[in-house]
Amino acid sequence: MPTAHASTIPATLIAGDGIGPEIMDATLQVLDALGAPFTWERCEAGMAAVDRDGDPLPPATLDSIRRTGLALKGPLTTPVGGGFRSVNVRLRETFQLYANVRPARTLVPGRFENIDLVLVRENVGGFYVAHDYYIPVGDDPRAVAVSTGINTRADCRRIARFAFEYAVRNGRRKVTVVHKANILKALTGIFLEAAREVAAEYAGRVEMDDRIVDACAMQLVLNPWQFDVLLCTNLFGDILSDQIAGLVGGLGLAPGANIGDDAAIFEAVHGSAPDIAGKGVANPVALMLAAGLMLEHVGRQDLAVRLRAAIHQTLNEDQIRTADLKGKATTQEFARAVIARLG
Repeated sequence: MPTAHASTIPATLIAGDGIGPEIMDATLQVLDALGAPFTWERCEAGMAAVDRDGDPLPPATLDSIRRTGLALKGPLTTPVGGGFRSVNVRLRETFQLYANVRPARTLVPGRFENIDLVLVRENVGGFYVAHDYYIPVGDDPRAVAVSTGINTRADCRRIARFAFEYAVRNGRRKVTVVHKANILKALTGIFLEAAREVAAEYAGRVEMDDRIVDACAMQLVLNPWQFDVLLCTNLFGDILSDQIAGLVGGLGLAPGANIGDDAAIFEAVHGSAPDIAGKGVANPVALMLAAGLMLEHVGRQDLAVRLRAAIHQTLNEDQIRTADLKGKATTQEFARAVIARLG
């Protein structure tokens, strides 16, 4: 992690595809007004990189992240066909970003009030190792599809320890382990076992309980306030993180952090939304909140608190919102309003 309160902190900047450049520009304006300490190495990934380099994740971008150990990333599109793997999965594997952190907090009034959840997702194992293949039968070469997931006890302990340490650092009271150990007895059973082993070290400081994933999904709708930190395997975390985003107004308000021992990448978790790209109406809040997580990561909690407060005031006191939040503001109008609050 870069040194807290360093005069400047090098970081990689990936604007992304679709609405990525628009929301990134808005976020950078806000970070400049905030006095954020980052100096940016601008790199490409996704479709723009394919057009220029023939690879959605070119070596120059990977080299930059290796140098800085820190990146802010807009949404990326993985090209259909051509044998390209998911850019996000490649980044997680390359830099062993084993912890995916997705907080969900109520920012605007909605169906659910006072939501304050954090989902911690194991980011490099499970079914996302993508060991997929077909078995031919007769004249059908793709008659049977097989997918193999992998969880190691070491990786399960690592993510469990991350979740419990996160809870301790942030004053959280409980970690709920989400699994399907009644059916996927080996793959998610080892995840639950490892979490229990780690939880024993935090007895008296952080409570632990567990939920089967389908029951957890239901209870998140019926009574989300019973949860605090959710610890999930890769696939279940991917699904439930979108669900908890829905509790607070959608993916336009959902930031994400991908954290490893040597690098961290912060992002808006939504897609590139090509249908509204270039129209200037995209919601930049998720990426701004991701920048707030990035500020916390480098020890600038003071700036992160100011940023979140300015966003909250813009949304609720000034009632300036983009169309997805039933407002009329453009991306730039929202950014200017947040900057005014920071001033």
